[in-house]
Amino acid sequence: MIKRLIHQLRDYHELEPDGYWALLTMSNPEDVEYLMLQARETAQRQFGRHIYLRGLIELSNVCRNDCLYCGIRRSNSHVGRYTLTREHVMECCTLGHRIGFRTFVLQGGEWGEERTPWIADIIAEMKHRWPDCAITLSLGEHPRETYALWHDAGADRYLLRHETHNERLYSLLHPQGMTIGHRLQCLDWLKELGYQVGAGIMVGSPFQSLKSIIEDIQYLIRLKPHMIGIGPFIPQHDTPFSRFPAGSVEMTARLYAILRLAMPQALIPSTTAMASLAPDGRLRGILAGANVVMPNLSPEENREQYSLYDNKAALGAESAQGIQRLSDELATIGYQIDWSRGDHPDKNN
Repeated sequence: MIKRLIHQLRDYHELEPDGYWALLTMSNPEDVEYLMLQARETAQRQFGRHIYLRGLIELSNVCRNDCLYCGIRRSNSHVGRYTLTREHVMECCTLGHRIGFRTFVLQGGEWGEERTPWIADIIAEMKHRWPDCAITLSLGEHPRETYALWHDAGADRYLLRHETHNERLYSLLHPQGMTIGHRLQCLDWLKELGYQVGAGIMVGSPFQSLKSIIEDIQYLIRLKPHMIGIGPFIPQHDTPFSRFPAGSVEMTARLYAILRLAMPQALIPSTTAMASLAPDGRLRGILAGANVVMPNLSPEENREQYSLYDNKAALGAESAQGIQRLSDELATIGYQIDWSRGDHPDKNN
């Protein structure tokens, strides 16, 4: 029965809810490995044994929101706040371009709209100086006109994890005033404006259920994002969720595999959170169908301050300075770095 479900998902890219339940709860190691194998082969048919790199630049840990799981939440007074200067950003890009990166990701806390023109200017300068590079933004919820301004300035992609499609669970993870309806509206705006769009969830977040995870799978299939950003929940010691257990690398890898079979062309990072929870976490993600890694290009003195969760991997193979180590690790499982922009095959749709 399990193999039949895996084949159905591979061939038709969708299951009924009870099919996802069966794949998420199966306990036979041979069935789990067969799911991983089919996902891996699907990814290889689309992308070969190539792993795209994204150079991550953590722009600022200043945030106006107070999400209960996040270490840079507004009310956390124990974190030292910083914002990179324009010059710092250009230095990071200069280093990254010299190494070979052709995609830069500007990630940061969610600011007020007074910063909108400043970010547009940075995007425009990046595009002028490195026209062969793609620019991805991960800067939270904003008005449609803000997204339009940044897209016009040269931004190509936008990653906005929806976190959960379940309204009740969303309200338990976020402060009053933040709604799943508005988060989904932002994703719709981004698609309308022509961005390559990414969405995704935390796996094992407090109060999450298998039912809500299945709702997320179904939503992602309807949305058809170009990118899917999924990582295990990891608690941060200065948040209300500090005592909750971390999510599972195994369950996260299982979701990578399910979503790879459902969306063969999607760009799926094996996230830093995977590498933070397990030494082989990044490789396990790739063996489950992931095809993107995001080494950190941020100034080393700021990486610890961007503390979304505890014990974040930001050095070694997780950093731009550790590319050779990353390349060596990928080679152990028969993969290699792809230095191209790594656009979605249907980037214009």
